[in-house]
Amino acid sequence: MKLVTVFLLCVLAIGCGYGSRSMAPATTPAISSFNPASATAGGPAFSLKVEGANFSPQAFVTFNNAKMTTTQDNSGQVTAMIPQAAIATAATVQVTVTNPGTGGIYGTTPVTSAPMPFTINP
Repeated sequence: MKLVTVFLLCVLAIGCGYGSRSMAPATTPAISSFNPASATAGGPAFSLKVEGANFSPQAFVTFNNAKMTTTQDNSGQVTAMIPQAAIATAATVQVTVTNPGTGGIYGTTPVTSAPMPFTINP
């Protein structure tokens, strides 16, 4: 009898979805523009406003493969603090915005925008 009860509880748990991980992707962010549009190599640290769409409240900016300290102004704009060391030399670097996942059994997975080039002028 105990074996039948355990079996039925297992069937019920599986049928109810217990143990399944339905990790849907978070909303995909999209970058449309930067303010300022470029920076000068060797210049001072600055705030980079990244404008676009679908930025979650915990969205963060990655500048040249480094995660930046980011604040959200609204769902269409985030601001990242770019340190002086990140613009020490002239280059074109990639910038992305990532909406982190919410985690948990029924949470969402992180989603990153398509990269957009940012110019560091000589």
